[in-house]
This record gives sequence, C-alpha cells and structure tokens, in this order.
Amino acid sequence: MADRLGYLLKHVLARLTEAQTQALAPHGLNGRDLAVLSAVASGEPLSQLEVAARLRVDRTSIGDLLDGLEERGFVERRRSAEDRRRNVVVLTALGESTFAAAERVRLEVEQTFLGPLADGERFRDDLRLLLGE
Repeated sequence: MADRLGYLLKHVLARLTEAQTQALAPHGLNGRDLAVLSAVASGEPLSQLEVAARLRVDRTSIGDLLDGLEERGFVERRRSAEDRRRNVVVLTALGESTFAAAERVRLEVEQTFLGPLADGERFRDDLRLLLGE
C-alpha cells in the first residue's frame, strides 16, 4: 500500500490536517473555517454564493460554515453598498485579527510540515501542476 499514490496523498493530508487542527484550535478555528475567512478576506466583498464558488463547496455547506463563523463574531452578512439587492459577507474586526493570527499559524505549520523536503516550494508547484493550475 505504501507505494500507492492515493494512499500516500491521503495519509499526508491527514497528518497535515491534524497538525493544522491542533495549531488553529486556540484561535477557535479549523482548516475549513480558515479557508472561508481567507476567501472573505480576499479583497472585494463576495456574496455567499461567490464564497461557495471560490471554495468549490455547495450552497448548503457554505451556509452552515458562514453561520458558525457569524455566531462566533468572525463574519457578518451585509447589504452591498453598490447593489442594495445583494448581500455580501465581510470580516468583522475580530475576524480580521483572528484571520491574520491564524494565517501566520497556518504558514508556520506548513513550513514545519514541509521541512523534511529538499524544496517545499517546488513540491507546491508540482502539486499545482497536477491540478492544472
């Protein structure tokens, strides 16, 4: 089994996820929460459906994720200033500071995780190539 690519990728992802989960827990986040905050923090205000599209998740999942983040005070839904018929998701002040701290933690975890590799950035590039990006 240890020679099978799928097995290796699955178990590498599980270890990375576990390390990130432990590191993000003090911030009240998990990896999925951080991904949503990252999409919301990306620049222009996005609707809930646009956040879902950016993360490639369905409407139900993004609704549940945003509800949880909103209950914890990290995001809020507002009317768009440009189009009053449209609602957008924005980070709150707490969301901005938490996102910044959690993103630093994520980067540290990834650097540590990729430490045994000769070239971690090359590994990322190779993965993007496999994804067609």
